[in-house]
Amino acid sequence: MIAVVIPCYKVKQQIRDVIIRTVSHADKIYVVDDACPEGTGKFVEENFPSPDIKVIYHAKNLGVGGAVKSGYSKALEEGATVIIKLDGDGQMDPAMIPRLIEPILNKTADYVKGNRFYDLAYLQKMPGLRKIGNSALSFINKLSSGYWNVMDPTNGYTAISRSALEQLPLDKIDNRFFFESDMLFRLNIIRAVVSDIPMKAVYKNEKSNLRIWRVLFQFPFKYANRLLKRIFYNYFLRDFNVGSLELVIAIVLSLFGLIFGFFKWIVSIETAKPATAGTVFLAGLPIILGFQAFFNFLHFDVSNIPHKPVSSENSSL
Repeated sequence: MIAVVIPCYKVKQQIRDVIIRTVSHADKIYVVDDACPEGTGKFVEENFPSPDIKVIYHAKNLGVGGAVKSGYSKALEEGATVIIKLDGDGQMDPAMIPRLIEPILNKTADYVKGNRFYDLAYLQKMPGLRKIGNSALSFINKLSSGYWNVMDPTNGYTAISRSALEQLPLDKIDNRFFFESDMLFRLNIIRAVVSDIPMKAVYKNEKSNLRIWRVLFQFPFKYANRLLKRIFYNYFLRDFNVGSLELVIAIVLSLFGLIFGFFKWIVSIETAKPATAGTVFLAGLPIILGFQAFFNFLHFDVSNIPHKPVSSENSSL
């Protein structure tokens, strides 16, 4: 069963057209009214009295992530095998759904997402500030999630297999705008295969609820948290491999060089004697070797992305 989850908050003007264009591509549609002040859920029930279009209500606004998770849970409960997340603001073309779910149906991917950066022609209508911001976030997300092969991490047009979704701790995934990035981190932990599908960037007159201050002051700490957890889980808790050894060597050598160099610098200031060439060499060489080991670790990490879909073991999909 193909299910579509549509989180709704202040999209009453667009939701009708979105549903009309989606019904032919899905078996079930779950509209999640995230305490929408416009009454989007009620509007959908009045205009689409179909058992295949269900409305889920939130008494309190949980954010886009919280709304999607409610839809995910209901879709799993009712037997969905592939679940698509589609925004209700009309910026995502439902006609793309067949392409989006194809890698999952073919068991070559567990999670498929849109990528507005694949074709330069798709970027013509994207505001310049968004291009810069998304490019920066993409690199940070690659480092944090471990999916060096994907771009446009904040893209919310996604599809996921039942097998992968059942393994995710939905209660731990971020409820707000960090949801898509957090999903990638969680997917890496279960070693799910993620792939991109090129899509057009569509911008009309919709107003984004995302605030710049949230990205600047909240996202960096969350990305750092996920990065440290991923490194610990994948390179020290579950396994200890060449990448683990390279990272340990990088940390040890760099710390030794920095501490030794700082200590000798303090001594040089107190004694008013310049450090000898040998001292400088002993401080600098470990730092250089540490950086080399760190870049070797990055190379290993890039090649360590998951390649075998977890859904390939589920013959019922």
